[in-house]
Amino acid sequence: MASVQPLILRGRWLILALSLCFIVLSSIGLGQLYFRGDYRIFFAKDNPQLQAFEQMQLEFNKSDNILIGIAPRSGDVFQPEMLQLIREYTEAAWQTPYSIRVDSLSNFQHTTAEVDDLVVADLVPNSQLSAAERLVIRDIAIAEPALVNRLVAANGKVTAINITVQLPEPTQQQQVTEIWSFVSDLSAQFAARYPNVEFHHTGIIALNYAFASEAEQDVRALVPIMLAAIMLMLAVLLRSIAGALATLLIIVVTVTSTLGIAGWLGLFMSTATVNVPTILMTLAVADSVHLLASMQFALADGKTKSQAIQYSLQRNWQPVVITSVTTAIGFLTLNFSEVPILRDLGNLTALGVMLACVFSLTLLPVLMQFLPLRAATIQQSSGTMARLSEWVIQRQRLLLWGFVLVTLLCTALLPLNRVNDEPNKYFASSTSFRQANDFMEQNLSGFTSIDFALNGGVAGAVNQPELLQALESFSNWLAEQPEVMHVNTLSDVLKRLNKNMHQDDLAFYRLPETAAEAAQYLLLYEMSLPFGLDLNNQLNIDKSATRLTATLYNLGSKELIALEQRALAYFAANWPDYQLSAASAALMFAYIGERNMASMLTTLPLALLLISILLVVSLRSWRLGLISIIPNLVPALIGFGLWGLLVGEINLALSVVASMSLGIIVDDTVHFLSKYRHAREEGRDSEQAVRYAFHSVGRALCITTLVLVAGFAVLMFSGFRLNSDMGLLTSGIILIALLVDLLFLPACLLKLDKTGRTADVSPATTKHS
Repeated sequence: MASVQPLILRGRWLILALSLCFIVLSSIGLGQLYFRGDYRIFFAKDNPQLQAFEQMQLEFNKSDNILIGIAPRSGDVFQPEMLQLIREYTEAAWQTPYSIRVDSLSNFQHTTAEVDDLVVADLVPNSQLSAAERLVIRDIAIAEPALVNRLVAANGKVTAINITVQLPEPTQQQQVTEIWSFVSDLSAQFAARYPNVEFHHTGIIALNYAFASEAEQDVRALVPIMLAAIMLMLAVLLRSIAGALATLLIIVVTVTSTLGIAGWLGLFMSTATVNVPTILMTLAVADSVHLLASMQFALADGKTKSQAIQYSLQRNWQPVVITSVTTAIGFLTLNFSEVPILRDLGNLTALGVMLACVFSLTLLPVLMQFLPLRAATIQQSSGTMARLSEWVIQRQRLLLWGFVLVTLLCTALLPLNRVNDEPNKYFASSTSFRQANDFMEQNLSGFTSIDFALNGGVAGAVNQPELLQALESFSNWLAEQPEVMHVNTLSDVLKRLNKNMHQDDLAFYRLPETAAEAAQYLLLYEMSLPFGLDLNNQLNIDKSATRLTATLYNLGSKELIALEQRALAYFAANWPDYQLSAASAALMFAYIGERNMASMLTTLPLALLLISILLVVSLRSWRLGLISIIPNLVPALIGFGLWGLLVGEINLALSVVASMSLGIIVDDTVHFLSKYRHAREEGRDSEQAVRYAFHSVGRALCITTLVLVAGFAVLMFSGFRLNSDMGLLTSGIILIALLVDLLFLPACLLKLDKTGRTADVSPATTKHS
């Protein structure tokens, strides 16, 4: 690099031209970027839960839906105007794009007997109803298992309309937005006509839309906040407007180039990759700050601007390259994640970090040739660092064993953390999706569900009394589980039909006794059903299998997986001749958190090994390379230990924080150790080398850490909890890492690197950067 440094300054016009061409060409790809909020983006194609879910979707009707909760302020959905609203909304909902089915209180296909005939008709007729007729409708609805606690509350205060849609493959955000916009506009129209009614939207389509809308909101709100915060902090901490503007330019070209390349590669923006700009803003700052701080120190030493720039490049090129590579390694470990969009996050961030490194070492020095740069007024900050170094040296034993004790205590707290994903709680309580889900769970039905497919193995098996008895018994068992709110099962339909075919005698509200009866009842019923309201959501084509759906309270991943395993084990123990499978979007999210944590924990040692080897080579010291492992591990141990004590829940995003933060916190360690090693090579003993490291790089470490903490802390304002939790924990670990590098690392060096002492050199002689 020594020969490259003058070349950078002499060839500044060439560097500007090449940089401009690269930036323009890559940024053209920005036009190819698009948002995608489909929940399937969280799962790889070979994910076993996704494959089971898709198989369930192929065998039965699609289950992607949007559920509209309707809550009159009067607290009675059986009032005349409410029944009229439900009927009108149901009829209008059939016009929803990609809809294949609409279920509601009004179009529920109620069956009655007239002599020997089966009469199938809408529960709520399109006519004026008397009070007595409305009372009958209420009694039927509250007693009907297919309706109560699914489409109408047991107390009659809330009802719902469920729209099932069949989205084209692959699903794009355009289709989701189209459906959401239509239903939202429809609800707004009815809200204007019925001002005393509240409408709440939930379901899979609402989840997909919330993923994308929250990601877009983060881009619109958080990126400007981050830019403003960085500019303000740099202008104040560097005391240089020109330096802050140059850094801002490096940030902008890094982000635009990275996202442009993502567009060229056909990647899309998601709730994970939307964080790339914010993360890159913070990481790109670190390289520029170290280079600018060294330039200011060199100017303060009396060097010319060109000499100061060359001096800064000479002293910082290796630490900047090493820190960029280690940060990239940390993010590249996300390729071992089970979640595709987290892999995209890791790859794009790693790419951006390396682009920031190149721009900082080439474009930034060229820019500073043209921009004014003043020498730093360093007396105060230098004095602060000098006092801190003396304080650390004097209390090295206390700091050493104090941090050892704190680390051991926090390590003991790690088991308090448990992996737990709950898709409903991915969103802050202030978001409309979360509010709608919470309202519906409290007043009618939960968002979480599991579909069970009971397969008899042969065509027509669902008509067999033995299978139907197994279906009813299993459905009853499910309904008794404390996690379950409602079970929608074919056995309830057949019991109702059996009663109807016996002149509505309640004594016959039981399953048909023969396969011939069951087949006859189902055929007669299906022939009477209107288009779109058939039994394809419960029966497959050859009637060899039936699907029952258990609607659950909003459970965490642990509870959800436990219920699934308990249900499968119970069924296998009692009905081994039949097959039972389970699948749902909720199960997919439940398993992915567990699998992702396991995969990331296995790659963490690999990342630590690669980074340690790189540090050993770059520092040219086995001793310092091994010592560097301590400050690289301790922040994560303390951070996750405190998280276990204060929160205790690890969601999908937090499972990648350890690997991701490892690459970031190495930066401070590298810069401190590189300055320490430089001092040792000049003959200073460990105490004098610590003083030199504090003096030469302490201020820059504080500045970069403050910017990094601020950058990740901005994510805490995201309405998407995965992002806000990741921002909170990562910023906390980075702050802990600064304390470790300024307090614990020097104490470790003073204890473990005592060889090669030379004559004392006073702190005054170490005025170099």
